[in-house]
Amino acid sequence: MRAILEGSKAVAEAVRLCRPHLVCAYPITPQTHIVEELAGMVADGRLEAGFVLAESEFGAASIVLGGSAVGGRTYTATSSQGLLLMVEVIFNIAGLRLPVVMTCANRAVSAPINIWNDQQDAVSIRDSGWIQLYVEDNQEAVDTHIQAFRIAEELMIPVMVCMDGYVLTHTMEPVDLPTQEEVDSFLPPYEPKYRLDPDDPFTMGAMVGPDAYMETRYHVHMDMMEARSVIARVAEDYAEAFGRHHGGLVETYDLEGADVVLVSMGSLLGTMREAVDELREEGLKVGLLKVRCFRPFPKEAIHDALMGVSVVGVIEKDISLGLEGTLCSEMRAAFCGEESPEISSFIMGLGGRDITVEEIKQIARDLARNPACRVEFRGLREELLRGDEG
Repeated sequence: MRAILEGSKAVAEAVRLCRPHLVCAYPITPQTHIVEELAGMVADGRLEAGFVLAESEFGAASIVLGGSAVGGRTYTATSSQGLLLMVEVIFNIAGLRLPVVMTCANRAVSAPINIWNDQQDAVSIRDSGWIQLYVEDNQEAVDTHIQAFRIAEELMIPVMVCMDGYVLTHTMEPVDLPTQEEVDSFLPPYEPKYRLDPDDPFTMGAMVGPDAYMETRYHVHMDMMEARSVIARVAEDYAEAFGRHHGGLVETYDLEGADVVLVSMGSLLGTMREAVDELREEGLKVGLLKVRCFRPFPKEAIHDALMGVSVVGVIEKDISLGLEGTLCSEMRAAFCGEESPEISSFIMGLGGRDITVEEIKQIARDLARNPACRVEFRGLREELLRGDEG
């Protein structure tokens, strides 16, 4: 069914089609419309699920942990400070191998308080053991959420779908929603590999000492590495079933023969495609690499995509303070021990600051003239740096 929907409502429809048993969340901007819509579906009888309005994000994460532990398909959503409040439970969900699916409506983190979009929240918990998938538009958000449940339940690893707050969550776009029958065919009923059951008791999350803890982390790590092939396979299955390839690890655009390649994640890719088209018309050979999967990090896919490329600019809406953009650091790891392209870090758009086509084009031009590796903030207001304004 084709419809024009706000991104949040489109995600809520996708989650409904996945037939979760439990939805739990605490409202936080800009995530609120997703769970508000799901609450309405439960109240109206469109979704047969338990809905719990928690007292905090920590509580919401704890409740979906419990729901998943007893064998339910569970879903939650959060953003920014809410995600950070969940962190203790986020690690527990991953360590217990519970296939929870969560939407992160990406938003800047305090202080100072800012409710607009960047990706610092999700990037900051990259080491928690969750798969992280980033989407470019609302159609991709719909398709990725449906894939997320299948990926999570096959691997028994939780999945976080990251969509830029406001830019996607509050934007109206045409979206093609699958039918319930189509989703049921793609996503079978959840059959947990293990669950808490008083009739068949066992211990989950027991104390583990130095004699075995490393082995538990090793198993999680190896399964996360294996997840890359599962994510790619599920994307192919989805494309075959629905006719859209919205998934996998990376995507390339105009990469053949490119002298400069720009890299990013999330909604910024749409603006970057426009910039690449205009630069190509100007005669500058620029390509684009879209990173869909941030964890597990697709080192081999990135390495293969950039073979023969000498200049790379990573444009991202986060920063590892004291170093550079986080994605840029990860990109360097793809070439460990080999001759690497010059990979530069460009920090932009923090706290929702606009990133224009012209700014992206200027980065590409600057890299073509001077490919030397560097770390730069772009789009700063010089008068604020000088203290001319409050």
